[in-house]
Amino acid sequence: MYAFKKMNKIEVEEKSAGSENKQPPVPFLDSLLLGEWEDRMQRGLFRYDVTACETKVIRGLYGFIAQLNEGRHLKKRPTEFRVDKVLQPFDENKFNFTKVGQEEVLFQFEPSMNNEVQFFPNAPVHIKNSPSVVAINVSPIEYGHVLLIPRILECLPQRIDRDSFLLALYMAAEAENPYFRLGYNSLGAFATINHLHFQAYYLAVQFPIERAPTRKITTTSRGVKICDILNYPVRGLVFEGGNTLEELSNVVSDSCICLQENNIPYNVLIADSGKRIFVIPQCYAEKQALGEVSSELLDTQVNPAIWEISGHMVLKRKEDYEEASEENAWRLLAEVSLSEERLHEVKELLFEAISCSMEEDNGFTKNILEDSDIGLNLSKMWTPLKAPTLL
Repeated sequence: MYAFKKMNKIEVEEKSAGSENKQPPVPFLDSLLLGEWEDRMQRGLFRYDVTACETKVIRGLYGFIAQLNEGRHLKKRPTEFRVDKVLQPFDENKFNFTKVGQEEVLFQFEPSMNNEVQFFPNAPVHIKNSPSVVAINVSPIEYGHVLLIPRILECLPQRIDRDSFLLALYMAAEAENPYFRLGYNSLGAFATINHLHFQAYYLAVQFPIERAPTRKITTTSRGVKICDILNYPVRGLVFEGGNTLEELSNVVSDSCICLQENNIPYNVLIADSGKRIFVIPQCYAEKQALGEVSSELLDTQVNPAIWEISGHMVLKRKEDYEEASEENAWRLLAEVSLSEERLHEVKELLFEAISCSMEEDNGFTKNILEDSDIGLNLSKMWTPLKAPTLL
């Protein structure tokens, strides 16, 4: 069990700057998470070797990442629920994470009892406390692809709550690496299992959505800045700042709860070690059901969940990979996006839920966009953090 110290964002920043802070007993990302993930790979627990998948950066302004992953298409678990309802009850008769093998679980992830980081290699599982666990994704998209499953034995359906979202932010903060990101897909936005979980993996390249410029809309009374995403094919919101990590978490989770209760499918990307969070309402599955998606896009069989929306395009056909272009990525993701008018309606719902003003602010953040080099050495770009496996 990895017991993390509850801390706010300011303390996280101070920790990296100071030399007197205690070092964790085991480096969370490289030695523990990635080390244990590699151990499971060596033991043959994955359905395919994701490290053998072809990957390239697409030439263009944003640097979309294309991956050919035929194994995921052929061996991924099928969706077993309706896609037109964001909130659905947990069904124990369908696949859920209580049915995974013990060997797929890497470790428990819990808050420390004494507010100090601790690691217990052989910590017992207390069923009454329903532990939160980190497990491998047996159909991985990238190196180190894992699942964070909050309070696994409570059998929570796929819906965000305040405690679970804060747990995901603590995991991002504990990794202390901007290339380790967490993602969330709601039902109706291409979650495939109705058992509460977040996904996470390590990829040492900036996601295109992280490069997109933003425009400030408002700042909450607790200092959380909310921005529109600009000049990107999918419209959405970015949340950052706040006096504490928990305050940032509460604003985002309350926004997600509002979306859920209004049956609006959405995806979430937790970036920059938990300091920057993207919330993307989407309508691709709805358009599919209404027959409004072109056959050309449907033929790709790409389901645009959080990783695709962020710019990591997981492609299932070799011809799509070979013909991958920024124009093609843009065309697919544009179908995911709400219209400007619909997004404005959604923002009004959200700001009412979190008690914010809708007054527009002219604060404009221009992120640096440079032409991506098609000749990037991918082996250097995503070189894994290697470390001895813990026994």
